[in-house]
Order: sequence, then C-alpha cells, then structure tokens
Amino acid sequence: MCTKIDFMTEGVDMPDLDFDKIRSWIVSVAADHGFEVAKLNYCFCDDPYILETNLKFLQHDYFTDIITFDYSRKNVISGDMVISLDTVATNAESIGEAYRRELLRVIIHGVLHLCGIDDKGPGEREIMEAAENSALNMLVDR
Repeated sequence: MCTKIDFMTEGVDMPDLDFDKIRSWIVSVAADHGFEVAKLNYCFCDDPYILETNLKFLQHDYFTDIITFDYSRKNVISGDMVISLDTVATNAESIGEAYRRELLRVIIHGVLHLCGIDDKGPGEREIMEAAENSALNMLVDR
C-alpha cells in the first residue's frame, strides 16, 4: 500500500509541527483501528475559508474546527480534511488546552472519523474522546 499524507494551507501560515512524525502517527493510529492509509490531504485554513467550505459542501452556516470528506473503501482510508486554525485556537482557549495539543487532537479526529468513529449520536462523543486521548498518548510515547 502506498501511503501519501499531504499538508497544505489556505490563507494561513503552516503550523509548526514535525510532519514526518505526524504522518507516522496517523498511520499507526489507523492501524490500531484496523485500517491502512491510502491518501490523506489536510488543508489548514482560517475561519472564513472553513465557513465557505461548510456552506458550499454541507449547507451548514457555522464555523467548525474540521470538515472531513471521506473517500475510504473497506479497510483503506482516504479523505480530505479542512481544519480552521482560527477555530482550533478559539476552542483551545475556551477549554484551557494548549493550542498545539488541540490542533493534534483535531488532526487525529478526522482520521478517527475515517476509521468509522462517530461523535454525533448518544454516547458517541465519549467514544470519540477516548479514541482521541488514546491516539494523543501514542504520539507522546513516540
């Protein structure tokens, strides 16, 4: 399997992260959930861009931290993820979390969605949070 994980920006500076380490982490998290990674594209953007994307593709008129477009097949994940660095910063501040940790949580949140973990139904948010925390612990342990 050829894995390709790309990071790009739209209207913002590229976050200061070790992207090789992030790529390896993403592949490990997916494997822990029984999936292989094919192609993932991350687009870091600002709030106006994510709002425009949310309206255009989902008809949602609100800001969000991440939008995940899923192109996965069976146990091979593939998708596009749009992440608003503005909303990540706002959320980090509102919950008293470090910006970097919140950004990593959002990055892996999209992967976990591609692995089939939802967070909208009853009890699903707690399952997603546990999966996010487990994944974040994997990155710290590396």
